[in-house]
Amino acid sequence: MVQRDYILREIEKVATVLLAIKQAILGGNENLAITLENQQETAKEMLLNELNFDLDTFLNLNNEDATEYIGTFDGFSVENIEVLADSIAEIGLNEKALQLYELCNLKSKTYSLEREAKMSAVKNKL
Repeated sequence: MVQRDYILREIEKVATVLLAIKQAILGGNENLAITLENQQETAKEMLLNELNFDLDTFLNLNNEDATEYIGTFDGFSVENIEVLADSIAEIGLNEKALQLYELCNLKSKTYSLEREAKMSAVKNKL
């Protein structure tokens, strides 16, 4: 029971941070002129400070090592991985975003039309 509560808290923590990153990248009224470089730096800082997730390290890993790296974090559920993929796709890191969407497909027990549409959009940008 204690282990389950810990994992649920970690999933919620990761979800909160990823949603904050997504909001910072997509912006509200105050962030309309944010550049891709600023978006990427904001995402890097938030991931590192809040989750100890090093985006630079992740981006430099091959597919297998990147999947292993994500697996070392308790809070990365399929939904959270998809939000991370959405966020990094927004800042133009399409190859890694596609890799994350594919990882979601491997880990998820359900088929997602929305995820497939996102994957198609990313593939068109490559």
